[in-house]
Amino acid sequence: MKKEDKTALISELQNQLGEYSHFYLTNIEGLNAEKTSALRRACFKADIKLVMAKNTLLKKALEAKGIDAAIFDALKGNTALMLCNTGNAPAKLIKEIVKKEKNADAKPQLKAAYVEETVYVGAQNLDFLATIKSKNELIADIIALLQSPAKNVVSALQSGGTTIHGVLKTLGERAE
Repeated sequence: MKKEDKTALISELQNQLGEYSHFYLTNIEGLNAEKTSALRRACFKADIKLVMAKNTLLKKALEAKGIDAAIFDALKGNTALMLCNTGNAPAKLIKEIVKKEKNADAKPQLKAAYVEETVYVGAQNLDFLATIKSKNELIADIIALLQSPAKNVVSALQSGGTTIHGVLKTLGERAE
């Protein structure tokens, strides 16, 4: 490959890394065509971009982006890059595929991840990454927490009003 081609690929990888706020490095080595196509379809449905890249070119793109050097140890063997804007989407997808295959060694396997400006290296982080909440999920939780006390007060006032009304009605109907 010519140097100009490598430079173009590195800049393309940098652009893709800039478009997405999170990425996962995975191992999909050994997948047949059918499983690779199914993985690509699943990634597309989950709004994840799946990119294959040479490790040396990917390392140079990551270095240029200022990504922590701890992730470079994961750039060995066959590496697929999963890009997304939701931090937990690829982890959930990988867990779903592993569960569906009923095999702990099923592919894709997590090598490393860059989520919320933190580097996670190793497949042991998959469960934790799947539970990380996205920005929208956190906002929804905060809104629910803020609405909860107000809803409790309103329901208490409404139930109290009907209780008082019932007591007064009973007392009014009682013969003296």
